[in-house]
Amino acid sequence: MNIVGISAYYHDSAAALIVNGRIIAAAQEERFSRCKHDRRFPARALAYCLQEGGLSLNDVHHVVFYEKPFLKFDRLIETWLAFAPQGLAAFRHAMPTWLGERLFQKQQLIRALEECGGRNIADRLLFSEHHRSHAASAFYPSPFDDAAVLTLDGAGEWATTTLSIGSGTRLETLREQRFPHSLGLLYSAFTGHLGFAVNSGEYKLMGLAALGEPCHAQQIFDRVIDLKPDGSLRLDQSYFGYCTGLTMTSRRFEELFGPARQPGEALTAHHANLAASIQAVTEEVVLRLTRAIARDTGARNLCLAGGVALNCLANSRILRESGFEEVWIQPAAGDAGAAIGAALLAHHELGGDRPLGRGIDDMAGALLGPAYSQAEIEAELNKVGARYVVLDDPELIAATASALATGQIVGWMQGRMEFGPRALGNRSILADPRRPDMRDRLNLKIKEREAYRPFAPAILAEDVADWFAPAITSPYMLLTTEIATHRRVASEATGFDRLKSPLSELPAITHADHTARLQTVSTATNPHFHALLSEFKALTGCPVLVNTSFNGADEAIVCSPTDAYTCYRKHGLDLLVIGNCLLRREASTPD
Repeated sequence: MNIVGISAYYHDSAAALIVNGRIIAAAQEERFSRCKHDRRFPARALAYCLQEGGLSLNDVHHVVFYEKPFLKFDRLIETWLAFAPQGLAAFRHAMPTWLGERLFQKQQLIRALEECGGRNIADRLLFSEHHRSHAASAFYPSPFDDAAVLTLDGAGEWATTTLSIGSGTRLETLREQRFPHSLGLLYSAFTGHLGFAVNSGEYKLMGLAALGEPCHAQQIFDRVIDLKPDGSLRLDQSYFGYCTGLTMTSRRFEELFGPARQPGEALTAHHANLAASIQAVTEEVVLRLTRAIARDTGARNLCLAGGVALNCLANSRILRESGFEEVWIQPAAGDAGAAIGAALLAHHELGGDRPLGRGIDDMAGALLGPAYSQAEIEAELNKVGARYVVLDDPELIAATASALATGQIVGWMQGRMEFGPRALGNRSILADPRRPDMRDRLNLKIKEREAYRPFAPAILAEDVADWFAPAITSPYMLLTTEIATHRRVASEATGFDRLKSPLSELPAITHADHTARLQTVSTATNPHFHALLSEFKALTGCPVLVNTSFNGADEAIVCSPTDAYTCYRKHGLDLLVIGNCLLRREASTPD
């Protein structure tokens, strides 16, 4: 059975193809359109998925949309009525869009799919529920035969948090938290208040938290959130505007926490303290939730999805403190990953099989996007007039590792593109983490982003225990751990001054709290990247590289060789490696 999953029209639209229960391909539309967080129908991502599967849209048995628009419309109408007359402004703003587009989303989807070559689409179009799609994306690709499944985000149709139980091919929802009471919306409210973009800037808040103290956490508990022992919560809506207006927060929120920071405004200790406070509150909520789930269900395994599941600090505390033996997080935990979940849910609800007792997940290292042959790479580079040399694999690995060891910054594009927000060694910018100036070089000159932002280390899986504690397995860069004590450098710096101190033998990847968002690399998931790390270790004694996404500020991660070449030229990388082609800055373009 061939099933396509679609996520679209909100943010991070994506398509996925499932064949007989196996994930064949998945990609976000932004990678093809070059429009970051593209919300439009994922026509190009769909075309790629079908090409990867050798199918046309007419070979697909079902197309599944990741949520139910009418249920979401029902929630909005009920919310506006419940908060009338304060909700009138939001009602007036949103109704033209709903009446002109979203309320008739089924027809819109049919038209879009017909434009992609589909016939008789109405007979094959299905709709899942938003959090059911998230839950399916977490459980079905996981390595577990049985697990508790927790989904947390801003809001779906009505649900903001759900608990499900997965067993074999069955996935049953046990309970849910409903809008407007939402941990995801609470975190997003602070994201917006601190001057970052809601639905895309939450990770910036998480990074900022390490520079502050959670001195406002008790205020949040006392005034804003009523948190129960089992992790359920209620938010005092007088502090928020998302039900009644066009803003996330109200005037009362600013009276409690101070004026909102404007985008681009200098960050202060107060901003860092607010970030640390909401991060501490978030961690307390998820710990209460997961401890209660472990106690009430008796489950040994936990699966996570939804936008809040991208909070790697909270994830790490769940792993250490919740009581679950194993935790697996969908690497595309946000709405893009719900395209996979919607398709898998349909497969299993229609009677499809699921292989059991596997011990490994079904995400193929999240390497589910397009790859380019050597001939295609050379053709694209020739078209833009690039100068390059072609090396065999051992020569290529040796030359790249040598360049990294001498402080050069490398654009690295290999194999299939990653699905989800993380570059995992196939669309990456790589650098030497031992250099004290490397974080600033990357942040300010290459990525053009805030100076405090941390970088992730990619490490040989077999060497984790010598550099990090506790030693964890983290192939998808969704967990943090601490730098091992014997690798740290003593420092008495506090607050933003910690950014000026090396803190460890790996200053470019050590955050202010001595943590790092770790990626463990094995030969099973990415043998080519593993070979590069091994060669770098042979040259330097260090099995770690800085691994950050191959893009600049406000750009989507590169997809094609042309994208990679454009980014390399625009942002001043020293070396570009695509397939077996190597380009050096001094010789990459004609005079």
